[in-house]
Amino acid sequence: MAELNMADAIKLALTQEMENDDGVIVLGEDVGVDGGVFRITEGLLDRYGERRVIDSPVAETALVGFSIGLALYGLKPVCEMQFSGFSYQGFHQMESHAARLRWRSRGRYSIPMVLRMPYGAGVHALEHHSESKEVLYAHIPGLKMVIPSTPRNARALMVSAIRDPDPVVVFEPKAIYRAFREEVPDDEETLPLGQSRTAREGGDLTMISYGAMLQRTLQAADQLAEEDGVETEVIDLLSLSPLDHERFAESARNTGRVVIVHEAHRSYGPAGEIMARLIEESFYYLEAPIRRVTGFDTIVPMFAREQAYLPDVERILDAARGVLND
Repeated sequence: MAELNMADAIKLALTQEMENDDGVIVLGEDVGVDGGVFRITEGLLDRYGERRVIDSPVAETALVGFSIGLALYGLKPVCEMQFSGFSYQGFHQMESHAARLRWRSRGRYSIPMVLRMPYGAGVHALEHHSESKEVLYAHIPGLKMVIPSTPRNARALMVSAIRDPDPVVVFEPKAIYRAFREEVPDDEETLPLGQSRTAREGGDLTMISYGAMLQRTLQAADQLAEEDGVETEVIDLLSLSPLDHERFAESARNTGRVVIVHEAHRSYGPAGEIMARLIEESFYYLEAPIRRVTGFDTIVPMFAREQAYLPDVERILDAARGVLND
């Protein structure tokens, strides 16, 4: 069992699925010769050739539309957007076609494609390179959407996404592509889409997060245990659509206190939907108002100020201690 970072774990998933299924192809801007901006697809062109690893023009609308057509004809395209902020030109293809064709054709056609893209701040990138707009895709019926948090679940989720008969959007938190390593099994491993996990067990407080912010949430939970004697249960969502509300609802019923952490904008962000589910399903178990720690309702700032925009351990601790004292 090798220790891999997230970038290498995703590459492992792509390599193994391309090896196992000739219908899996990779396409996107610079994915072939250059191996992608983050070198996720490095080496795939040499191994599988230009018919299965395709460098596309700088035209996101065409790239996504082409992927939908390939999926309609029985292939399994894995389409890369260089950054999530570049995906808006292809958004209408995902909403108007990829998400609807099974319904529109009354089940005659499916779209087994994956749209994968780096998202989020924290790597000293420029404007349109640091957004966290996952709510745009999670809001669309007919699309599944997953966000890994560790190398191991990134590999397993990518394999599941490629094998799924319907379109799956994978947001990859680029801030942790190479931030740490984890043991990843050599043998095949998958995770069900739409299923969360308990990343840390505890009975005093529930914290809910995903993606790159999970690591900061876990750090805050460990600090609460050391300094306050508070044992925090941390729920890693892994999937925003479908949303595994049963796991975090059960945790909230056990602890009675909840903090939600994500880097997306506060207004209309995923925390709002999570809070609504908790109020609908677990209101009478709550002992304090739910708190959320999020990005701000501003354009994501340039790199000199991006860490001030992102939730940090201190902000998470402040929210946790506040809800514990309410």
